Amino acid sequence: MTALGRMAAACFVALAVTGTAAAQDMPPAYASVLTALGRSGDFKDGVLKVNIPRGDLHVTIAGRPAPTPFGFGGWLAMTQGDGGHEVMMGDLVLTEDEVSPVMSALLENGLEVTAVHNHFFWEQPRIFYMHVHGMGDAADLARRAAPALRLIGKPAAAAPPAPAAPPTIDGAALAAIVGHPGEQNGPVYKITIGRPDIAMREHGAAINARMGLNTWAAFAGTDADAMVAGDVAMLESEVTPVVKALRAAGLHVVALHHHMIGVQPAVIFLHYFGTGPADRLARGVRAAVDLLGAPAPPKP
Repeated sequence: MTALGRMAAACFVALAVTGTAAAQDMPPAYASVLTALGRSGDFKDGVLKVNIPRGDLHVTIAGRPAPTPFGFGGWLAMTQGDGGHEVMMGDLVLTEDEVSPVMSALLENGLEVTAVHNHFFWEQPRIFYMHVHGMGDAADLARRAAPALRLIGKPAAAAPPAPAAPPTIDGAALAAIVGHPGEQNGPVYKITIGRPDIAMREHGAAINARMGLNTWAAFAGTDADAMVAGDVAMLESEVTPVVKALRAAGLHVVALHHHMIGVQPAVIFLHYFGTGPADRLARGVRAAVDLLGAPAPPKP
């Protein structure tokens, strides 16, 4: 075998070993959760993320089609806390008629509902977001969450949606403006920003970006005529400066609330939406992001 051949074979073996190791990264208990719930997900940063997208919905915002990755992807997340138990948090995307049945199913199975709110104005059908909390064994949490999840996303009677148009947003340009990289998901470019400066723990579990402690911005449309939707995770001292920055940029502040209870420090979440040229929207997002983690302004 030539030197080049030996090098190629070594690379193939290394890739095979790496692939096997990656496939074994997810703890068996978490793999069982995905099986029990019949959902896909992944394991990163010590967190199992279970995907609950609402691809069955055909949402419009002010008459404009809004693809599922624009803000209609629900999730549950688990990570290990003290004593070997799991802490579960999640955000379920629901239609109006699903809110009460899903809430009852969660409460009847010993899980907590920590917030119910909207992310948008002018959307059809009306969409609401329900934040969920629970603690216990991973398999038991899956068992308790399953009845609620079975009420979400029943098959739509309407014809399947047309294939999504190829992305026309310049994601790299938006990332450069916002100052953080993002990911392309079909026609949506989404930037997610953690808050590692906030050392939040709950019952020993680190509450990181994958557990819901994050700021994000999702862009769709074209560079000339785009939509942006997002969520900003803020300390209490950051709320008023961020609201002012978003409104100064012409972005709508749609909701202002908490997602979590019983955590320290308190974190407030703000949902926003806007339309216009993509670069202008990105500059508005950047104005808010630059205020996060900055020293609190002196009180008058």
